[in-house]
Amino acid sequence: MAESVTVSEAVAAGDRALARGAWDEARSWFAAALESSDDAAAHEGLSWTFWWQEDLTACLAARERAYHGYRAAGDRRGAARMAQWIGDDQLWYGGAPALADGWFARARRLLDGLDECPEHGWQAVFEAYVALGVGDLPTARRLAGEARRVGRAQQTVGLEMFGIALDGAVQLQQGEIAAALRSLEEAATAALAGEYEALAPAALACCLVLSACEELRDDERGAQWCQQVIAFSERIGAPFVVGNCRSHQGWILTRCGRWSEAEQELETAAEQLADGPQMWHRDVLARLGDLRRRQGRQTEARHAFEQAGEQWLATAGRAALHLDVGDAAGAVDLAERSLRQLPRDSPQRAEALEVGVRGRLALGDRDVAAAHVDELRGLATRVGTSSLQAVTRLCEARLAAADDDAESATRRYADAVATFERAGTPLEAALTRLELAQALAATSRSQIAVAEARQAHASLADLGAGSDADRAAELVAELAGHGDSSTPCPLTPRQVEVLQLAAEGLTERQIAQRLVLSEHTVHRHLANIYTRLGCSSRSAAVAQAGHLGLL
Repeated sequence: MAESVTVSEAVAAGDRALARGAWDEARSWFAAALESSDDAAAHEGLSWTFWWQEDLTACLAARERAYHGYRAAGDRRGAARMAQWIGDDQLWYGGAPALADGWFARARRLLDGLDECPEHGWQAVFEAYVALGVGDLPTARRLAGEARRVGRAQQTVGLEMFGIALDGAVQLQQGEIAAALRSLEEAATAALAGEYEALAPAALACCLVLSACEELRDDERGAQWCQQVIAFSERIGAPFVVGNCRSHQGWILTRCGRWSEAEQELETAAEQLADGPQMWHRDVLARLGDLRRRQGRQTEARHAFEQAGEQWLATAGRAALHLDVGDAAGAVDLAERSLRQLPRDSPQRAEALEVGVRGRLALGDRDVAAAHVDELRGLATRVGTSSLQAVTRLCEARLAAADDDAESATRRYADAVATFERAGTPLEAALTRLELAQALAATSRSQIAVAEARQAHASLADLGAGSDADRAAELVAELAGHGDSSTPCPLTPRQVEVLQLAAEGLTERQIAQRLVLSEHTVHRHLANIYTRLGCSSRSAAVAQAGHLGLL
């Protein structure tokens, strides 16, 4: 640290760097301040650099140094603030609720007798978290209201908004969905507008809205918020979601078909949470398994699901894997196990209910399948999201097909495709389109059936859904043989464009510029082309495409 810069000036510079997401720069300033003074505020700032970079051990060590420094200086407010955040870290990252309770109690004692300050409001926030975790919703909502009141009285926008976000989380558990989303989205909007005094509560408010979108199966809303969070991260030049928030964002990205981004988020979360709360680690492993299953990487999916144990999504995913290999009885057993883990009114039950419908129909148990469809219909009516409406229509179509009502089945399949597309879930839309093609073929509408199957194949190949794309290609060939003698093109129109430019000798960057795509997307297209053509190099793919008359 330059001699002309004081400890307080270095800490202030570190705080400014934190506010714009420059974690390394902030760490340098705080470390410089600590070279000449064991300053509590510098330790506090340093703890936040470790928090953002997800080094819990270093974060807790720095927070405890700050706590003891504030205590030694007689700063009860500063010590209480550190006790609160140590408790929060122990609760959400360390998986140690007993230790968290101790630190929260210590913070409460330190604040006793002090004039009202923002730390009183944050104490209400942390205690509301605890109450929410044990299902004490009235207490959680009262404390959220207290946090909101203190935030407004102290003119601390982040505290007031976070109190509103917590109120939304409680409302969601109480089934007040519309009101909950209004509260959560107001708090997230203020966070991304830069109104919070600190980035950490802003990130946590965004995490709450992403979690709500995931829980409600509101893929449309979730995609919009993911886009905003990612844009904010790019503006500050640093990751804006950490810990289990990565898991929520990763699953939303998975369902939206943004698999490369989802993979990055989920793999990072799995690594970072390996030594954290096991509940969180199981959550991210289940979501990573779901991504692998969609990609057609079944062995990896099974391994991730098994590591996740009895987590509800992992159990439903294992059920789907059993169904994929024709084990309907095993699929039904696992689907029922998943359902027993979730509340009766939870939209998350849709995963296991959908697998259960398929499994029960395969076993000839139409009545139980119909009961599952009724439950899905009730969830879709209560929650109202497009994804829940789409999966309901899909299962209604399967039920109609099982009853040999082909006309009703085709109508409902078509409605399900349209609703999945509106929800922004391309894999579900494409797989449903395949079932629609089969239903159309059963009613002798072969030309339309072939067109639907080809469209499904193109979507699946573009996504990189290997085994499902292969299945779609086989269906196209089968249906075309019955009413269309043309051989299905193994590549999507976009892949043909990419390969034509590759044949001209353009680099991936030049192809990306020509087609207005990212280099990553071009690289993915080329990888999918190699898979579709059974080749391992660009030259071999060009030769094979030429042989097939594609170039």
